[in-house]
Amino acid sequence: MLTLYRRHKPTCPHSPEGRRYHHCKCAIWADGVLGGREIRRSMRTRDWTKANREIQKWEATERVKERGAPVSLADAWVSFLADLEARKVSSSTVGKYKLLKRKLTAYGESHGLTCVAEFDLEALSRFRATWNDGPRTAAKKLERLRAFFRYATERRWTETNLAALLRPPKVSPRPTMPLEHTEFVKILTACEKREVEVQAPGYRNAQRLKTLVLLLRYSGMRISDAVALNADRVQGSKLFLYTQKTGVPVYTVLPDFVVTALNATPRVTPKLYFWTGQGKLETAVKDWQGRLREIFDLAGVSKGEGNAVAHRFRDTFAVELLLAGVPIERVSILLGHSSVRITEKHYNPWVRSRQEQLEADVRQAWSNDPLIIAGTKRVQIQ
Repeated sequence: MLTLYRRHKPTCPHSPEGRRYHHCKCAIWADGVLGGREIRRSMRTRDWTKANREIQKWEATERVKERGAPVSLADAWVSFLADLEARKVSSSTVGKYKLLKRKLTAYGESHGLTCVAEFDLEALSRFRATWNDGPRTAAKKLERLRAFFRYATERRWTETNLAALLRPPKVSPRPTMPLEHTEFVKILTACEKREVEVQAPGYRNAQRLKTLVLLLRYSGMRISDAVALNADRVQGSKLFLYTQKTGVPVYTVLPDFVVTALNATPRVTPKLYFWTGQGKLETAVKDWQGRLREIFDLAGVSKGEGNAVAHRFRDTFAVELLLAGVPIERVSILLGHSSVRITEKHYNPWVRSRQEQLEADVRQAWSNDPLIIAGTKRVQIQ
């Protein structure tokens, strides 16, 4: 970084003040390090503003040299997506980045922006203005945009991550939506009705649908994990969920009637219950999600936007455990959350022990209230 200063003449009255004073008309010099080299040279001007602009040009030129030739947007995306693949990021997440790539590339082509470094803050703001998404979706998309430009900044293709300066939209927290017992019974009844009414070749999937509902409700699994369930993971009533970072396997216990349903369900393959194992898992998950939405509609429990989703079974699993007094730390492990904070964010209101503690605190406060004490004594006297 270079610093400007006045090199005062011996006759300058401000000479004793040295570099601290720069409002005189003495020659301007630059001092500092540029490109790893010590520099001390005259700016050949007495105009402070002109000298400041000149060293900005020098520093900008040096940054370009350090970064090398400008990297095209297409090459940057190829590198970024390859990095995601190397990090074993899920295919569904990679697919979302590919969608962002198509939109950003199309925007760049329509505005003559072909290099990563050409996307300044104004260009990024205009690009975001083209999104027709809700607050939650827009916030997630902004996170991916920031990740891409952070990757570019780390490789010195851009000077700074300007996408990080874009303020995210305000997102209202999504409430946890557990199913009531009566709602779950209606869903099971709808599954049985569908199984009776449906004709071949959809009969077997109708049989599998009820089993999938039971599995989702009593295992707390995400639908993608449930659809990809392998028979080897079921050992009696125990279901293998995942392996923790410490190498310790995590199991849950299924009710006997759920195990019976699994054993009686016709599998798609000798090992897989709900998927062929070929093609993309995301496609199979979407198919099952569609069938579940139909069942929610048939059962009459899909009132309200976003209520007919498989995640409600997972919410029900977690809430029922918490209401039964299971510590939230253990529920977090069963849900496979990376941190108990994630579990607390979504399920804190349902922790029974905390509600009981709140009620105990209120009762304790009442026990010290003079009016309540006096009222209690009057009741005892009477």
